[in-house]
Amino acid sequence: MSQMQCCEWFKHFKEGRMSFSKDARPGRYSTTIVDHVERVRAVICGNHRLTIREVVDEVSISIGSWHQIFTEKLQMPCVSAKFVLHLLTEDQKENRFEISQELLVNAKW
Repeated sequence: MSQMQCCEWFKHFKEGRMSFSKDARPGRYSTTIVDHVERVRAVICGNHRLTIREVVDEVSISIGSWHQIFTEKLQMPCVSAKFVLHLLTEDQKENRFEISQELLVNAKW
């Protein structure tokens, strides 16, 4: 432990503080990306012709959060600042995969 840290603790204890826990800091609560995912999905599904800037402004998120939501959470690629939606349900994706497999098998005969 450094001498500086000992002096800081001594000062706090001298002022009457009897705990080592950190004080709550004032300011804005941090929001998580999870809070914004459904809002972003709703905005994009409502109008898939929106640009990146329009989505960011509408949902009030940063560009970094936007990028993480789209690439990791929603798995939506961006093509020329317009969005390519994956509107297939899981059943439709599975059906599409099975048909592709059947076509490959038939093509080999």
